[in-house]
Amino acid sequence: MSIGWIAIQALRSDPPPGQVAVLAGDRAFADANYDRALKNYREALKADPDHIEALRGKARSLLQKERYDEAVMHFDIAIEREPEFPGTYANRGIALDRMGEYELALKDYEYALHLNPSVADGPGWITRLLHMDAAGPPTVEDRANYLRQQLALPEEERVLRVADEEGAARTYRQRWSGER
Repeated sequence: MSIGWIAIQALRSDPPPGQVAVLAGDRAFADANYDRALKNYREALKADPDHIEALRGKARSLLQKERYDEAVMHFDIAIEREPEFPGTYANRGIALDRMGEYELALKDYEYALHLNPSVADGPGWITRLLHMDAAGPPTVEDRANYLRQQLALPEEERVLRVADEEGAARTYRQRWSGER
């Protein structure tokens, strides 16, 4: 009887609450339509307030819309719910970095790298190809190294923000199973 129940559950095609909206949000986010992505992630959270991917997607969308305080608040909630997911720390670091909170950003970058060193790999070749960017944007590790170097200098010699690189780093997106 247990095997039959497992087979029936495996054949069910009903997605979990909010999942269709999350997938729509992911597509909109990939297309850089952050307003639509945000709308979809909010819809998913209405269907399932505990949907962690919807919460992370909402935070990433707010980050891209330069609503940094709101993004950090949602990243904080996601970290409370799943504290071992490195991408959330990396993305909160990006938000804090853009807010000028460089020491806090560095802590988040370093903790994300501690949780999963593959965060340093940056976007995969398919993502770089889709964005027509062979080298890829600076990685979390690149930015952490730069911040570490600059923060070690006397304050008057630091160059923490470079106008040409503003917004260059893409948010970290990966479904993670908890493996290290």
